[in-house]
Amino acid sequence: MIDTAIFQDKTAVYYTLGCKLNFSETSTIGQMLRQAGVRTARKGERADLCIINTCSVTEVADKKCRQAIHRLVAQHPGAFVVVTGCYAQLKPDTVAAIPGVDVVLGAEQKGELLNYLGALQKRTEGGEAFTSKLKDIRSFAPSCSRGDRTRFFLKVQDGCDYYCSYCTIPMARGRSRNGSIESLVEQARQAAAEGGKEIVITGVNIGDFGKTTGESFYDLCHALDRVEGIERYRISSIEPNLLSDDIIRFVAESKRFMPHFHIPLQSGCDEVLHLMRRRYDTALFAHRIAEIRRLMPDAFIGVDVIVGTRGETDDYFEQTYRFLEQMKVTQLHVFSYSERPGTQALKIDHVVPPQLKHERSQRLLRLSDEKTRAFYARHIGRTMPVLLERSKPGLPMHGFTPNYIRVEVPRNEALDNQVISLRLGNFNADETALLGDEYI
Repeated sequence: MIDTAIFQDKTAVYYTLGCKLNFSETSTIGQMLRQAGVRTARKGERADLCIINTCSVTEVADKKCRQAIHRLVAQHPGAFVVVTGCYAQLKPDTVAAIPGVDVVLGAEQKGELLNYLGALQKRTEGGEAFTSKLKDIRSFAPSCSRGDRTRFFLKVQDGCDYYCSYCTIPMARGRSRNGSIESLVEQARQAAAEGGKEIVITGVNIGDFGKTTGESFYDLCHALDRVEGIERYRISSIEPNLLSDDIIRFVAESKRFMPHFHIPLQSGCDEVLHLMRRRYDTALFAHRIAEIRRLMPDAFIGVDVIVGTRGETDDYFEQTYRFLEQMKVTQLHVFSYSERPGTQALKIDHVVPPQLKHERSQRLLRLSDEKTRAFYARHIGRTMPVLLERSKPGLPMHGFTPNYIRVEVPRNEALDNQVISLRLGNFNADETALLGDEYI
C-alpha cells in the first residue's frame, strides 16, 4: 500500500524526448501523480520531483537525454529525479551515474512509478536503477492521455518483434504486446466523455496489434469507429507490410478515420531494405501508395526515410531518391543513420561519411518541401472542416483539416476544440500553413 500522504503539496515537472508514444506515457504518469496529490509545477517554480522520459533512437537522442537530465537537475536543485524511457532501459547504469539522478526505471517498471519514489528523499550515494531483462518485459501499461485540449493519444500496443538491423527499439521496449479491444474502446469512450474530439492511435508497431489477445488491428479500428463522440481518429506510423488493403479500404469508407497515413519506407532501394532486414520491398510499398491514392486522392501520406545506413552506396541512394521522386507522397521524415551498439548493422561493410549523410539528407528534405508545398497549394480555395486548437500566447489559432493540412486563423478562444468549416486561403508568411480566409 502506497502512502500518498508524502505526495501532498509536492510539485513535479515533466520532460519528454522522442515519439508520440513517449508523450502519451508521460501524460499518463502525470495523471498518476496528480491523483496521488502531486501538482504540476508552475513556470519558474522549483519542483520537488522531476520526471524525464527518454528516447534512444539515435546517438543524438542519447546526447539530448543526457543534456536534459543535467539541465533539469540544475534548474531544480534538491528535486527527486526519476529517469525512464528507452535510454534508461538500454543504459541504466550510465544514467544512474549522472549526478542528481535518484531512480532509473526500465520499460517494465515505468507503469508502477509510484512504488519507486519512497519518501522522495534524495539518494546521497548515486542513483539506483530498476530494470528487467528483455525476456521479462511483458506487461502492457495502458495510456490514453491528452496531448492538448483537442487531441488524445491512445496507446494500443507496445514492444516490437521486428529486429531490423539498425534498430534498438526491441531491446528497449521488449516483445510485442497489447491491450484488449474491449479495454481500448472503454478508454476511447472516456476520452469522449472528457471532451476529446480526436484520438491518435499510437504504439511501437501498431499494425502488429493482437499478439497478446488474439485480435487484429483491423478489428480494433472497426470497434473504435463505433465510439460515439470521437469525431476523428488518426493512425500513427504503421509498417507497409501491415497496412493491408483491407485497412486502407476501411479508412476510405470511414467517417471517423482520417485520410492521413504515416508509413516508414526507410529506403527506396531493395538491396538496402534487405540489409536493414525490413519485411517488404519497394514493389509492395508502391502498391500501398497507389491503393491509397486510388481510394483517397487527397490523403496526406508521410514517409520515414533513413539516409547513410551502412551499405548505402551512391548508386543505392540514387535509387532511393528516384523512387521517392516518383511516389505520390506528401512529406518525407528524413533521419541520418546513427550507429547503435548491439545492432546487426555494425557487421555491414561500407560506412557512409557524416558529410555525405548530410548532403543526402538535404537533398531529400528539399524534395519533401517541394511535395508538401504542392500538396498544400492544390487545396487553396477549397472549403474544409478544421479542428481548431489553442496556440501559444500571441500566436494565431491553428488546426488541421481531415487530411492534415495545417490551417491558421485569427485568435478566437471561443473556437478552441471546435470543428469549423473554413475556406483555405494562401500560405502564411513562413509557408508552414494555409490561412483560413472565412468561416462558413
